[in-house]
This record gives sequence, structure tokens and C-alpha cells, in this order.
Amino acid sequence: MPVHVFIIASLIKSVIVLLVLLTGVAYSVWLERKVVGHIQNRWGPTRVGPFGLLQPLADGLKFIFKEDLTPPHVYRPLFLAAPMIALIFALTSISVIPFGNSITVSGYSIPLQITDVNIGLLMILGITSMGVYGVALAGWSSNNKYSLLGGLRASAQMVSYEIALGLSLVGVLIQSGSFSLRTIVDAQGGHFWGFIPRWNIFHGQLIGFFIYLMAAFAETNRVPFDLPEAESELVAGYHTEYSAMKFAAFFMAEYANMITVGCLATLLFFGGWHGPIGGPPWVQALLPVFWFVVKVVCFIFLYIWVRGTLPRLRYDQLMSFGWKFLLPLAIVNLIATAIAVVW
Repeated sequence: MPVHVFIIASLIKSVIVLLVLLTGVAYSVWLERKVVGHIQNRWGPTRVGPFGLLQPLADGLKFIFKEDLTPPHVYRPLFLAAPMIALIFALTSISVIPFGNSITVSGYSIPLQITDVNIGLLMILGITSMGVYGVALAGWSSNNKYSLLGGLRASAQMVSYEIALGLSLVGVLIQSGSFSLRTIVDAQGGHFWGFIPRWNIFHGQLIGFFIYLMAAFAETNRVPFDLPEAESELVAGYHTEYSAMKFAAFFMAEYANMITVGCLATLLFFGGWHGPIGGPPWVQALLPVFWFVVKVVCFIFLYIWVRGTLPRLRYDQLMSFGWKFLLPLAIVNLIATAIAVVW
């Protein structure tokens, strides 16, 4: 592929993926409000547009026009930089996510992915781990004891659950033999006994998925692990002093991380874009993207369902669960996978 075609294709893919991701973030908030509303026997957004579908637009306009307050006692440079750091790393991690096969345009094969690197999984883990700096710096720079405690809790959660998260993925890496996300998805093609998909969750990694799921909840500060922003203890945690678009940036980063975690779970455990495919060529080209999106939406629905069902853990329970249960279980799963592959 000529360099100019590669650059143009990359720019177009970047714009499309960014627009889709930001739209997905907005409507993840709408979906959460609707689903939790029905769980709690109420309607959720209904007034703005049919079924409240224009509520994300109204919320965005509200954040843009709200007064942007910066308290006088904060450390201003880091106070302003923290939400940008959180949002930038949350949006950057989507750049190495493959969401379908290649398509052919004017004789050129274009992969449905912004950039394809052979260490894509390592890049995502590194980028998402850096996102906690935005939360920690927000807590410290706010010069507020509640914000500081929220930032410290977020850092402690990241350290505690990142280890179990990484170990839960090693079993997948052993089975696929690659850090490339495309290679991992390709290794999950086909079926067992003609009808069971060869997805990793059916191929000895059910425990690995459970560990990944619990660690992902903690990494993204979601219920029941939302201790960094526990309203009953810390007002709003690390973003107590933030308002307007700076607050919205933290909100967007949280939901963008949810989508990234859902994409990664789909790629590593649920066969990526593999699914029933048939029909004319253009349908066969787009159907993998459809199956990928459906799996990610199901994962986000699970996120929301858990939020509407489970209570928040105490902090000692959070730490005990990570260090005393998840970490040993991840080590056992790793050893069992290695023995099974060698056997």
C-alpha cells in the first residue's frame, strides 16, 4: 500500500473511530440511566426526544454552558491537567483495538483497526494503567482531604487489581502464543464438535474471564468497587472540586474505559468478531463488525446490571478480595493452563 493511501486511510479510520467512541460514551450514559431506572421501577430519561434519546445531547450542552469554577486553594497546573490526562489515555487505548476483518477499497486491503501492532495487548495494558495518574493527580491537586483520599484509593486499587488482571490474560496468551490482538482472535476461529465456538471462555479460560471481569470492575472504579468516588464517605471522591467540562472529562474517561474493557473482553474471551456470517459480499464484510459491537454492548449491559444490583464493598473487603482471593486464583489458573497446554 502506498504511503499516501496508508496515511489517508489511517486519518479516516481515526476520525470515524473517535466519533463512534464518543457517541458510544454518550449513549452508554443513556443506557445506564434507562436500565438502572427499570431495575429500580422508574422510567429514566423520557422527556428529551423519543425514549429520551436526545438526553445525551442535552447533557453535553449543559456541561458546555455551566460555569467552570476553579477553587482558589488548588494547585492549578495539575488541577487543569488531570482531567485531560484521564480522558486522553482513555481515548488513546482504542487505537489498537481491531473491530473486524480487512475490507477491500479500490484494490487496497484496509484492516478495520487504526493501527496494527504485534504487541497490541501490552500497549492497551500500559495505556490504561497510565490513566490512573489523572485520578491521582486530581485528588492531590484539589487540596481537599476527600479528593486526596479518593485519589489514593484509586491508586491502591490499580496496584492491587492490575496484577490479577495481567495474570488472568496470561492463560489466553499461552493458548494463542501471541500478543497481537488479531492473532488472538484468529486463534478462536472454528468450533468444537461442530457447534461449540472455539472462544477462549469455552476453551479453558472461564476462570480467567471471571478474574478479568472482577479486576476490570475495580480498574474502572465501578460498582461494587467504586471506592474512589464513594458518595456516602467522600462526597464525590477525586472529582469533588471539579465542575462543567472538567467534570465531564472524568465522566467521559470512565465510560470510554468501560467500552475499552468490553472490547478487550470480546477480543480475548468471546472470539472477537467471529459469529454467523452469510449473504452477499458487502454483508459478509460488515457482519463481523456487527457481531463485535453486539458482544461489547452485552458486556456494557452486564456492567450496568451489576451497578443496579450489588452494594458497594467496604475498603478492607476490596483489598482482601484482590490480594487474598483473586491473586491466588489467577496464579492457579495460570499454572493449570500451562500444564494443560504442555500436556
